[in-house]
Amino acid sequence: MRRKVYDQLKKWKEEQNGESAVLINGARRVGKSYIVKEFAQEEYKSYILLDFNTIGKNIKSLFETYLDDLDTFFMYLSSFTNTPLYPRESVIIFDEVQLYPRARTAIKYLVEDGRYDYIETGSLVSIKKNVEDIMIPSEEEEILMYPMDFEEFLWALNNETLMPLIRMNFQKKHEMGQMMHRMAMDYFRQYLIVGGMPQAVAKFVETRDFNKVDRVKRQILTLYRNDIQKYASTYVFKVTQIFDTIPSQLQKHEKKFMLKALTEGARMRDYETAFFWLADAMIVNMAYNTTEPSIGLGMNTDDTTLKCYMADTGLLISHAFNENTIVSENLYNKLLVDKLEFNGGMIVENIVAQMLRSAGHKLYFFSKYSKDDAKERMELDFLIAKDTITSKHNISPIEVKSTNRYTLTSLKKCIAKYDSYLATPYVLHTADLKVEEGITYLPLYMTGLL
Repeated sequence: MRRKVYDQLKKWKEEQNGESAVLINGARRVGKSYIVKEFAQEEYKSYILLDFNTIGKNIKSLFETYLDDLDTFFMYLSSFTNTPLYPRESVIIFDEVQLYPRARTAIKYLVEDGRYDYIETGSLVSIKKNVEDIMIPSEEEEILMYPMDFEEFLWALNNETLMPLIRMNFQKKHEMGQMMHRMAMDYFRQYLIVGGMPQAVAKFVETRDFNKVDRVKRQILTLYRNDIQKYASTYVFKVTQIFDTIPSQLQKHEKKFMLKALTEGARMRDYETAFFWLADAMIVNMAYNTTEPSIGLGMNTDDTTLKCYMADTGLLISHAFNENTIVSENLYNKLLVDKLEFNGGMIVENIVAQMLRSAGHKLYFFSKYSKDDAKERMELDFLIAKDTITSKHNISPIEVKSTNRYTLTSLKKCIAKYDSYLATPYVLHTADLKVEEGITYLPLYMTGLL
């Protein structure tokens, strides 16, 4: 499947020319190994893939014995894998490198040698258990890999023309028109249901059967639960608590994570590490409350108030509706035609968080409460900053609407109070693009272009 990270790898190869390794960091089953192997096959004369899930003692012993004699190291590595190596034309891949930290330490010496390129893939790599005894190499660049975005989903469905049209209309602030908007929303609802995990997308492309897609997603959720049991150390219980309650937490009106739903009297300091674990594993996307919509969103955060989204919305749907493997074709069909009678805002806000994160934004929201002054009470779903920071007008407030009936009370209060801080205010909704009274209304499928 075509992935945008491929172009990032090409840029790294061309610009670095062996002066750094690259680490592809992402959740399990997000497609890291697949795309790295495809890149190696297409862009190099030869490659060696060392999968640390299955690698034998012979190759591990090379890292213990021969790092001070790299001529011998490469000679044995080439022999053990029956693969010739060509200076500046070969790449060595360390797959799931977090399972053998010694190999990650070796990157420093291998990059200094300069003969070959090195790509690492990993998940859970920043968790203390996996890196506590090693020096993280400074010669290592990192690329974060997320689930497939909407454009990649369209590519998988062999549609190369819809996204360029969406992008053009976004740039020109033109509406799509009734026919094309309906088509784009149909594709978007499919993306919403299937999600962006490559195995699920592949199954959908192959079968168009939501039940079979759901089975794939449940397998991934089971894998994540197993990872929690295996890797979360002393935090297993708390991580599991958070993971299992994400759907119910997101069904709340404000979607803020309420710790009292886990344990009476729970405090953020008791669960902070568990949240970090899930975020490091890239299973969830965390959004923090910023206390003012101004420059430096990260400097004005209230770390005790957060939202916890699933990193993939397709997985969220299976997680939310599948306690007893009962996600039915009927439920998916209702989702497809937007007729499901439940809090659809949960799913729509989650997909917006997913698309913003994939587009490179850190996630912030704005929640302000005043007991005495109604003008001061406001809830904004997301805040994003402009790429280029100026003295004012840097922050775009975003409201997400899952139905055609809605009010914009908080957004209008925010504009009235913080106008000098704000760039373009956005409403993301199910209707076509329009601009009214200084607010830009975008169809949901344009979220990733912000």
